[in-house]
Amino acid sequence: MLIGIPQEPLALVSATPDTVGKLIKLGYDVAVQAGAGEQSNYPDSLYESAGARIVGEDVWQADIITALDVPTPEQRTQLKPGATLIARLAPGRNEELIHELANKNLTSVAMDAVPRISRAQSMDVLSSQANIAGYRAVIEAANTFGRLFTGQVTAAGKVPPAVVYVIGAGVAGLAAIGTANSMGAIVKATDLRPETAEQVESMGAEFVAIQAEAEKSEDGYAKEMTADQAAAAAKLYAEQSAAADIVITTANIPGRKSPVLLTEADVAAMKPGSVIVDMAAANGGNCELTVPGEITVTDNGVSIIGYTDLAGRLPAQASQLYGQNVVNLLKLMTPGKDGELTFDLEDEIVRGITVTKSTIDDATSQPAGATADILWPPPPVKVSAAPAAQGSGPDAGANADTADQLASGNEGETKGKAKAWKLLAVLLGIALILASPMQVAAEYMLLMLAIVVGFYVITAVTHKLHTPLMSETNAISGIILVGAILQVGSSNLVVAGLSFLAIVVASINIFGGFFVTRRMLTMFDGGN
Repeated sequence: MLIGIPQEPLALVSATPDTVGKLIKLGYDVAVQAGAGEQSNYPDSLYESAGARIVGEDVWQADIITALDVPTPEQRTQLKPGATLIARLAPGRNEELIHELANKNLTSVAMDAVPRISRAQSMDVLSSQANIAGYRAVIEAANTFGRLFTGQVTAAGKVPPAVVYVIGAGVAGLAAIGTANSMGAIVKATDLRPETAEQVESMGAEFVAIQAEAEKSEDGYAKEMTADQAAAAAKLYAEQSAAADIVITTANIPGRKSPVLLTEADVAAMKPGSVIVDMAAANGGNCELTVPGEITVTDNGVSIIGYTDLAGRLPAQASQLYGQNVVNLLKLMTPGKDGELTFDLEDEIVRGITVTKSTIDDATSQPAGATADILWPPPPVKVSAAPAAQGSGPDAGANADTADQLASGNEGETKGKAKAWKLLAVLLGIALILASPMQVAAEYMLLMLAIVVGFYVITAVTHKLHTPLMSETNAISGIILVGAILQVGSSNLVVAGLSFLAIVVASINIFGGFFVTRRMLTMFDGGN
């Protein structure tokens, strides 16, 4: 099948020379519209070197079109029936587009509808682009702010650090937090999902919680606020934005208009010279005064950045990440690496992003006026499993009995294995004692007791402390190292070989333990 890479109105492109080469390895032919990568510093010659053909407007006649966003109406008319369009389609907000694609008998895949599950992370364009946008948001803020982010003490006086407040700790928010923290600012952040507090703090920022009950996210996105949450959040946003030098808002609800988090009154209470970067400007904005695509300055001197192309301001990296997301998706959908796209609608990723599915099959003739099947919206996908509710009705007791039987069987099997291992250990210990000289038997007994005591001591420690505990106690391997050094010069080749191996393994344990400890201490002190 032929994949077409069209020229985009933005500086980005949906495939780079690197990702084109990967698509060709999957068995596809690739055609790139002339000049498609020029603004991202990917000239046509690089695409040709990667194995692509350079074409003109006939790129829209390809079997598969990968684009960044929805093509223009004129471009959509050039798509042939049965073709597949892969792009950010925003299907939740474009019902008319869905019906148009279905009427044209096109298969459409929404790259911005990838479910937030672990297996789909490598295909999630929202995350890859948000990561770049979060970084760029801080750069734009610093440029407009016009002052240092980091605090300094100089001969001319003391310069306080900037205070950055990030609303939303998703991918974009965390990227902004990391960038602002690395530039020396004091960073604070708020998110509706309490489970993000640990992530925020691990990046050196202070998590400012909303004093209202919050539900745990089941799909990876923040839920729409309740009335109590909205009231508590509004109060918190007003207080924190008034004290901050820079406010970065990232709140987006998929398929809906962005919620307003900062009102005109909140902006009026901010300090002159402070900056707001509204990363949700493309969907209406989180600030009441945001003008999409522009920087506005209020009467009290607050600059509001409403750029809608933050990721596009780093076009080379943004294009590469988007193109790699597409490659990862096509790897999933091309299991045979034969250049043939396969739609396995039993796969929750494929089902979740397929908006329309063409009814055209090359092997059969199609009646005139055939339309594609509309598969949007997909069934919900949850990222966190909830315990199954107890059933009711005539089968509830039978199901409960079956579950009890399975649990009992598993518990019995586990206990049986534990007894077998204990018996084996006892027999091995007895064999070692009987086969060894009497003067060594006491050492074997001491070793066995140490193993038992160590097992119960370690298992009694909470899992959260296992890493710091083991990183320190691995230094005990120094005892093994000393013993191995004393024996490495033995005339017995077996003893010398085992001693050398013990030296290597013990050294890895010792230095690895201190390396892990250093990494953890760096994380806890914010990387300073």
